[in-house]
Amino acid sequence: MITRFNGGAGQVALNGALALPDGAYERAIVTGGVGMDSEARATRDTVLYGDDAVANAAAGDLTPRAHAAGMEIVQVGPLVPQISPRDDLAALKTLTRVLAEGRYDVVHTHSAKGGVIGRVAAARAGVPRIVHTWHGFPFNEFQSWARRGVYIRLERIAAKRTDAFLAIGSETVTTALRLGLTTPERVRLSWPAVDVGKYATAAGSRAQARRRLDLPLGVKVVGAIGRLTFQKGPEIFAKALARLPDDVFGLWVGGGPMADELDALTAKLGIGERMRWLGHRDDVAEVLPAFDLMAMPSRWEGLPCVLVEAIGAGIPLVATAVPSNQDLVLAGETGMLVPPEDPERLAGAIGALLDDPAAAARMAERARGRVGDWFSPAHLGTVLDETYRGTSKRPWRRP
Repeated sequence: MITRFNGGAGQVALNGALALPDGAYERAIVTGGVGMDSEARATRDTVLYGDDAVANAAAGDLTPRAHAAGMEIVQVGPLVPQISPRDDLAALKTLTRVLAEGRYDVVHTHSAKGGVIGRVAAARAGVPRIVHTWHGFPFNEFQSWARRGVYIRLERIAAKRTDAFLAIGSETVTTALRLGLTTPERVRLSWPAVDVGKYATAAGSRAQARRRLDLPLGVKVVGAIGRLTFQKGPEIFAKALARLPDDVFGLWVGGGPMADELDALTAKLGIGERMRWLGHRDDVAEVLPAFDLMAMPSRWEGLPCVLVEAIGAGIPLVATAVPSNQDLVLAGETGMLVPPEDPERLAGAIGALLDDPAAAARMAERARGRVGDWFSPAHLGTVLDETYRGTSKRPWRRP
């Protein structure tokens, strides 16, 4: 179960489901009503299945791939990313009914909203085993103490109804244990599941990628991948680019609610000729070779798949010093770390690597050595099978 079946969390959920042992599982994806038209969602209990759910999927949604692989698809209208008490109560009621009717042996939730509502609904529906993956946490230092406190309390409510957890990145495990969200026997460290070989670059791929994007000859290219949201810091990326020489171009792959705001900022900074917001693309593996360097200006993260994808493509990394980027980006060894919300230092680190390509190449090679088999979808499939069949128990079970 996942609210928005796209991005890194969606890819991990899909890769894990695809990698489960053949013949051992019947698989279903329960997702939210992001792509559903407003009239259908207005009924507040609309549920679409199969072909109808795929037809109503949002742009970039992974439901067509899951459906083509033989998975059942369930789209629940009132399950939406934004906070909405009326929708959230409707989602809880509808999900409880859907899960009870589905008679599922295991419910595995992803994402903040789907994770909380989904686990409470699964417990109410009497699901025997409930698993959740923390891809990071919805609470962070950039929120007010009151909002952060509410999110932590909601996580604690859901945690009491969870038999086992997977946590993406070591800092996620540490935070969960420190806050008392889980007991040691119920949590397992996990990693983004990425087919690294898919991103390995072939001879000539750099030039081909740059021709496809119509980039001028001889420019240096800094790229980023992520939704255009406050969390990902795209405006910080643009401000850093404005501090770099005119022969440095910026590419951002991903769409989102900040698109219009960023177009205005780009014009204000005077970088319109060398900053390109590419929107959502399904060909990331073909775009990555165009990058001389990947910059991740996020304010907070779990451990994003795009870092692993860039490492697979041999792209040097600059990332913010936030959990759990340091699992892969070791300062000065496998990339460079900078403080969040600091365009000047981000620009400085980018410039240092662009000016020293030999050092950047060494860091990229060392980074590749840190991505072992445990990042593969096959390994995640094994972890999921062991977790689904595990014996850890939730601390609270409905009588």
